[in-house]
Amino acid sequence: MPRTLPEKIVFTIIMALIMVYGMIVYNVALATGGVTNATFIMALGELPVMATVAFVLEFFVVEKLATKLAFTFMRPTDRPRFITYAISLMIVCIMCPVMSLVATILFKEPGFGTWVHTWGCNMPMALCWQLLYCGPLCRAIFRLLFHRKEAKAPAAGNTYPESRLYKFRMTVI
Repeated sequence: MPRTLPEKIVFTIIMALIMVYGMIVYNVALATGGVTNATFIMALGELPVMATVAFVLEFFVVEKLATKLAFTFMRPTDRPRFITYAISLMIVCIMCPVMSLVATILFKEPGFGTWVHTWGCNMPMALCWQLLYCGPLCRAIFRLLFHRKEAKAPAAGNTYPESRLYKFRMTVI
């Protein structure tokens, strides 16, 4: 995905905005007893503060820590998609309690119980929102903004010494 510093900044901004907005909508809906058209407007009020906090945390602290944690149970040789999911999982595990704490302090009656309740309500939603919707959407937006030339697949019938098909053919022959 992002390879350069400007690309990382853009990707983190996209991710922070979409993830935070979705979670604010969810929390406003919990606080007001349901989702209405006004819920989406009310969520915009908290977005600038929470998205800024999320960007700073993610960009400077959480991404590196989450990657290190993900590679405690993943290997660099694992499928890239699964590595992405593992890193996303670790990001949610770090960001959810921290962002719940920030939201509790700024927008609720601060207290340990309030924070734990907010975190407990947010964790399942944050995980599903990130893995099923926000993450794939942000990666799709990023791919639209930053086109990459893809490596051409070998023509049908071509075999290379490093390919499994070549090794299989060599053992059969």
